[in-house]
Amino acid sequence: MSSKAERVLGALLAEHGRTFAEEAGIRLRNTPQPLYRTLVMACLLSARIRGSVALATTRALYEAGLRDPRRMAGATWQDRVDALGQGGYRRYDERTATQLGDGAELLLDRWGGDPRRMREAAGGDLDELRGLLREIPGLGPAGVDIFLREVQQVWPEVAPHLDAKALQGAARLGLPEEPGRLVKLAGDTEPVVLAAALVRAALDKTVVEDCLRQAREKRS
Repeated sequence: MSSKAERVLGALLAEHGRTFAEEAGIRLRNTPQPLYRTLVMACLLSARIRGSVALATTRALYEAGLRDPRRMAGATWQDRVDALGQGGYRRYDERTATQLGDGAELLLDRWGGDPRRMREAAGGDLDELRGLLREIPGLGPAGVDIFLREVQQVWPEVAPHLDAKALQGAARLGLPEEPGRLVKLAGDTEPVVLAAALVRAALDKTVVEDCLRQAREKRS
C-alpha cells in the first residue's frame, strides 16, 4: 500500500503536473527565443498580480510580436503597454513596459540577446548566475527563482531546483521539505514538473484541499 505522502504527491502531479512555461504557451528549448520568453514570464509572474494574468500576458506579448529582445527593444513604449493590457496586465503596465524595454536592451548590449551567454559566463556557478540574472530590470529574487525553476528542464546543472516557494507547497501538503527526499518521492517525474506542481500548492489552498481529499479517498 502506498504511503500518505505518495498518495498526496500522486494526486498533485496528476492534476497539476505541468510547467508554467507550458501553460504560457512556451515550448522550452535551450535556444534564445524560448529562453527569453521564459525570462519575460518570470518577470511578469514575480509581480503582485494573479498568475493566470501573468501567463496570459506572456502569450499576449508573443502574439503582439514581442518574442525576442530585438523586437522588444525595437517596439515603442506604448506598443509594450498595449500588449501588456491585452493580457490583462494593467496594474503595473507602465512600469513593466519600461522594464521590459530596458531588460531587452541589456540583453542585446551585454549578451547579444542570448540568455545562454549568461549561463556560459557563470560557468556552472549558481550564485554567479543568480547575480547576472538579477541585473535584468524587474527580475528580483522571486523572478530569478521562477526562471531557474523552469529552465532546469534544459539547464541540468540547475536541477533539482526546488526553491522556498516550492518547499512551502510541500509543507502545506504535509510532504517532506527536503529537496532530495521530494525528488526521490516523485520517482521518474522531472524536477521542473515537481517544482511547478508544488508552487501551485503554495499559491492556491484549494489545490492542497483537493489533493488531501483525493489521498484520503484512495486510502479508503
